[in-house]
Amino acid sequence: MYTKNLRIFTLALLSLFFAQIYAENNWNVPAEKKAKNSYIKFDAATASQGEVIYTKNCVSCHGNPGKNNSLKSLNPTPPDLSTLKTQSLTDGELFYILATGRVVMPSFKNVLSEEDSWKVISYIRSFNKNYVQTLSTFDPNKSKLVKISMNFDSKANQIKVDVKAAEKSGVVSLKDAEVLLFANRYFGKLQIDKTQRTTNEGVAVFNFPKDLPGDTLGNVELTVKVKDENYGEIESVSKFKIGIPTNKPGLTDNRAIWNVLAKAPIWIIGLYSLGVMAFGVVLLYLLNNLRKILKNASK
Repeated sequence: MYTKNLRIFTLALLSLFFAQIYAENNWNVPAEKKAKNSYIKFDAATASQGEVIYTKNCVSCHGNPGKNNSLKSLNPTPPDLSTLKTQSLTDGELFYILATGRVVMPSFKNVLSEEDSWKVISYIRSFNKNYVQTLSTFDPNKSKLVKISMNFDSKANQIKVDVKAAEKSGVVSLKDAEVLLFANRYFGKLQIDKTQRTTNEGVAVFNFPKDLPGDTLGNVELTVKVKDENYGEIESVSKFKIGIPTNKPGLTDNRAIWNVLAKAPIWIIGLYSLGVMAFGVVLLYLLNNLRKILKNASK
């Protein structure tokens, strides 16, 4: 009985292990996401722009396509994106993987815009000579029809985001659109609350933290990002007096190593000046010795 239970337990562990291996190496991409295509035509220019973005965000793990120099210490090992396995994926699958992330693969949906994501895929496709692009019929200019309004409910301490599109037929509410809210900080954007979906009325509500520092007056600059299948990506920035007034000097107000020369720390300026003087003294010493050598050689 004990042996039988041990076998069952071992088989269960092995099943879980291989299921995990399968899950790590295979993406269950929804059918509608697989069929997604770029509205940007892939060409040498978009591939070149995509290479810059790829080098900044992806090369440290995936390595250079075709060089098989991905980061082997990660588990699972990031694939070389020029391989047949990657190139056999649809553009929609690549976009979904890039946006969603999983395990050691981070999500880039809040890092890269949709346009930048397509440019990265354009760069990846440049390593496939047999690739033929299928362009989306989506019109990116439709995003210009969208208006985003933000309001703060002081009683509930919530930000209400209202998203509408001014179509020729009338005003349309964006239903089930993905909405993200960020507070702009010194070193990037701080996401407020979790990602929301708009209601049938085009509304998304975010809980705002009561202890978020603002400027000296309590102003906080907020950025809202809306992603919709029909209208694309839309972004809007507004400022509200809803933070805790904070009298902190700006990052460039005081002396610091990241500041301009005039506001660099005194010790750095001193070391730099000593270094320049030392270099000058050594240079004069060498030139003087060279003069002596030349003078002796001419006798």
